[in-house]
Amino acid sequence: MSPTFAAAEQAALSQRRFLYQVYAWMGAAILLTAFAAFFTAQSPFLLQLIFGTGQGLPLGMIVLVAAEIGLVWYLSSRVFQLEFETGLALFALYAVLNGITLSVIFLAYTASSIASAFFISSAMFFGMSAYGWTTKADLSRWGNVLFMGLMGIIVAMLVNWFLHSSLLNFIISVVGVLVFTGLTAYDTWKLKKAHEQVDGNPAMARKLGLMGALSLYLDFINLFLMLLRLFGGRRS
Repeated sequence: MSPTFAAAEQAALSQRRFLYQVYAWMGAAILLTAFAAFFTAQSPFLLQLIFGTGQGLPLGMIVLVAAEIGLVWYLSSRVFQLEFETGLALFALYAVLNGITLSVIFLAYTASSIASAFFISSAMFFGMSAYGWTTKADLSRWGNVLFMGLMGIIVAMLVNWFLHSSLLNFIISVVGVLVFTGLTAYDTWKLKKAHEQVDGNPAMARKLGLMGALSLYLDFINLFLMLLRLFGGRRS
């Protein structure tokens, strides 16, 4: 075996281990989110505390969403300065808070439609993530297009908060599926490229993996929610 071939094999092995670690952290976060959502949905006390009585803006939900936004911003901007264990704990906390927020889906949608959306989004996610990791194409061009699509979704959702348009809601959901499917491939590709730069630094690679797990977690959760909006069967 030539030294060049051996080095290439070692690099490929390192990349696979890195990716498995990213998926492990992401998967653990999704489990935390699912458990927190299910547990909260079974507790009338927690539901009333968070969502209120249905009159006016629920203070509990506002506090939760503000805390989630703050956590994501802080973790994304400081992950490479934080101790790894601190970053991991913040990621776990965010996953739990997000699960509490998402508990409302158990009240709005049937269990079978939630399960169907989860399995479909899982298949789409891993298919596109595998493409992003293995492709030889340059996906850097996707970044700006997907970012503009994401901004468009946010603006449209804010507008529809007042309009309550079923057509606009459908368009948002369809575009959302396309955007978060594309982001899954793009973020995985970007993660692979970044790992090539830090492969010789185990401490930096672990922090990069944590950041990658957060990005892919957000892609998966949003893809799942968009599919649920499109195909989810609502409770009567």
